[in-house]
Amino acid sequence: MIKNRLIHIILLLIITGINIYAQEQRYYSPDGKLKLTINTDEGIKWSLKYNDVQIILPSVMEMEFATVTIPGSDFKVKKVTPLVVREWITPELAIKDEVISNDHTDLVFEFRKDFRLHFKIYNDGFAYRFETEMKQKMIVLNERSVINFPEGTTSWYPLEDEFMSHNERTYIETVLDTINENHLASLPTLVKANGINVLITETALENYPGMWLRGVGSNTLQTVFPAYPREERLFGDRDMRVMTNTDFISETDGERAFPWRLFIVSESDGGLIESNLTYLLADTCRLPDTDWIKPGKAAWDWWNANNLYGVDFKSGINNETYKYYIDFAAANGIEYVILDEGWYQLGDLFDISPGIDVQELCDYAGSKGVGVILWVVWKTLDNQLDKALAQFEAWGVKGIKVDFMQRDDQKMVEYYYKVAKKAADHKLLVNYHGAYKPAGLRRTYPNVLTREGVKGLENSKWSKSVTPDHDVTIPFIRMVAGPMDYTPGAMINLGESNFSPMYTRPASQGTRVHQMAMYVAYESPLQMLADNPVNYKREQECTDFICMVPVAWDETKVIEGKVGDYLVIARRKGETWYIGALTDRESREFDLDISFMKEGEYNVTVFYDGINAARYASDYNREEKTISTSGLLNIKMAPGGGWVAKFERVSR
Repeated sequence: MIKNRLIHIILLLIITGINIYAQEQRYYSPDGKLKLTINTDEGIKWSLKYNDVQIILPSVMEMEFATVTIPGSDFKVKKVTPLVVREWITPELAIKDEVISNDHTDLVFEFRKDFRLHFKIYNDGFAYRFETEMKQKMIVLNERSVINFPEGTTSWYPLEDEFMSHNERTYIETVLDTINENHLASLPTLVKANGINVLITETALENYPGMWLRGVGSNTLQTVFPAYPREERLFGDRDMRVMTNTDFISETDGERAFPWRLFIVSESDGGLIESNLTYLLADTCRLPDTDWIKPGKAAWDWWNANNLYGVDFKSGINNETYKYYIDFAAANGIEYVILDEGWYQLGDLFDISPGIDVQELCDYAGSKGVGVILWVVWKTLDNQLDKALAQFEAWGVKGIKVDFMQRDDQKMVEYYYKVAKKAADHKLLVNYHGAYKPAGLRRTYPNVLTREGVKGLENSKWSKSVTPDHDVTIPFIRMVAGPMDYTPGAMINLGESNFSPMYTRPASQGTRVHQMAMYVAYESPLQMLADNPVNYKREQECTDFICMVPVAWDETKVIEGKVGDYLVIARRKGETWYIGALTDRESREFDLDISFMKEGEYNVTVFYDGINAARYASDYNREEKTISTSGLLNIKMAPGGGWVAKFERVSR
């Protein structure tokens, strides 16, 4: 359960009555830097400043129900309750930080006894949501937000084609006023207003559709939501398309809190990565016991197409191949092995493919301290959910990888919660692929360790879109929402000029150490090793380092960072620090101050780009040395390169 280390909730002011206070009011973050202005003249308009710099101009929000639009011009504020909250949160699973400050200013605007607007102002962001206390079910026709930004605002825009999407996008850097109503975007979306970052996303998304954005042809974004489906049609075993929609977005309980609309604010690009707001604003854990939830790494078969070589059996979808993966995992301290597509005949989870015996594999893996995770198509799992999960538990399976949902209308969002809860009942971990962005579920059901919703390494099998530039963009946008299953670990590394997509013998763009540094830079408490075991054995020195990197951390600190250009990030586990650095197509050099570590000397194991890495991307060097926290640490990276090191404290 959540342990609150320090709680001081101070009631500052309760104002009652309709017109006894100013129609324009100002509220501040705990550090005073973020200022929220609320105007209640007609409905509610809000605007935001950071250090007196305007970042969001007066903007509006409202909910349109079948019977009423709120707040609307007819409703007046009856009561405002501001609070200052001082609190520390200890997560069940420390993924980024072992303890998190929840200091914020809390505001509740009551319009009538059954409707409220709830605001929270943090040092690193602002959020609002609607709350209702109606006895009957409600039909939500629309939720409308119009968000206005200053002239000259720019955006990293994840352009989408339609609501049915894996949400695996590249981010288009553009001036905001070029984005019009034809430009649909999933979340998160990043804008920079007057030099200040504002990342737009949501959290506590439950029993409601996901929020998307469209432009209007000016410096304005407006929300849009997928409608509640009326008719769906299944194509193949996985693509459940919405054929016709209703004229509303949600049918939901009348007594509830709606999702938080979240604006993470940071003057520095690195501050975006350090934010914990998507976790803090999520609903708290609903599991009575989380001790069984074990983060870890997984040896993964699908990206490398089971291309084992130098073995005495025919590799493929068979027990011999998966026992080889299990042996590799056990020898390297890797916690899990994934059986991806092919272990069952598509459409029926109980029609096991020839050559596969899941019970035998689970028994074999268990005898070596390795867990088995099974890939499943979401619709097939839904059709056989209770029976399948019971069978998985009986086999000794440790988790499921659920794929191809591709939607976030209300029906699909409900599916995520249903699977998370029922999987927890059977003590199964969950990894969602073909998924929308994280939006709070990981706190409510911590067995949901990670998810995709990111253009990851798998795309290198069929496109050139996963570039070093992309790799240093996604941590500042997609990863801010929560852990991402990018699936790093390529041991065949190529420069941009000689890279070509290869579906069954894939490689990565960028250097070897670029791939290795991702294990520190990218958050995922279920982290993949995407390449095949033979390649890892051939590169055992790199494999040893990758396997020692934790997947859950006690502290995270961004040292250097610029969206789309570079990232240098430090993470701590106990008294041991790791630093990972990534760069785009440009070479980089940094002199780092590491005095944030406890004072003393550290034994350092470092991997860095070789002198010929710009020509031969797999070229790297390994070095061991002892350094003091009083000096500067120099790092150099080749184009598309990386740098990664482990710091073990040896003296004070």
